[in-house]
Amino acid sequence: MGKQLEGQIALVTGSSSGIGAGIAIALGEAGATVIVNYHSDKSRKSAEEVLVKIKSAGSGGIVFQCNISIEREVKEMFAEILARFGTIDIVVTNAGIQQDAPFLEMTLEQWNAVISTNLTGQFLCAREAAKEFKRRGVKRERSKAAGKIICMSSVHEVIPWAGHVNYAASKGGVKLLMQSMAQELAPLKIRVNSLAPGAIKTRINKDAWDTPEDEKKLLELIPYERIGEAEDVAKAAVWLASDESDYVTGITLFIDGGMTLYPGFADNG
Repeated sequence: MGKQLEGQIALVTGSSSGIGAGIAIALGEAGATVIVNYHSDKSRKSAEEVLVKIKSAGSGGIVFQCNISIEREVKEMFAEILARFGTIDIVVTNAGIQQDAPFLEMTLEQWNAVISTNLTGQFLCAREAAKEFKRRGVKRERSKAAGKIICMSSVHEVIPWAGHVNYAASKGGVKLLMQSMAQELAPLKIRVNSLAPGAIKTRINKDAWDTPEDEKKLLELIPYERIGEAEDVAKAAVWLASDESDYVTGITLFIDGGMTLYPGFADNG
């Protein structure tokens, strides 16, 4: 990918595994110093393994524990980043969870847990990042933009998902959170975009693809006839974080093999 992010500081939330880990490693390979965020103590070892891969690519970084749904912890994380590195250039608000249940059986606790992490957490991290981007302004030796925020959405910002109303609602919220931030922050030369993965092979959705029968059923929803890998999303994240996409803000980039083409209608439904 080259070193198009050389000298920049990047935070990737929820980057101890899955898509977040793939993005953190790819940003490191592109030259960025990466803060690998993780949520719980049991994830620290995985976060440290991600950092080892970043360092093996010639970049630096740290691991940092933070529950991104708690404002105090988010502010403490950004304060530590600024104290250590002086500023920040790229924030990927990737952290997300699922707590699935039929709508009539979903508890308020399940609803709140998902909305707090998937939506409120992205708001809190983006807000703190934008404050620093505005303070520092554009430094051409770093980037043409004052800063880049990349939200993690999903194909379910447009595709309803019965049995997952909290998750789908959170991603629908991310869509307009991202667009509204992009509209407001563009005059400050802060770019805000979203990545919207479809079916990607990660731990969170393992039960959808881990047997030949499950994989065959899932592939019926994907015109491109393969399930995505974390690397597919990571490459797009590097592009959105780089000056190669400097005129791009306010978009959702779908990485889904055509899932949002509604393949069930390929033969007139």
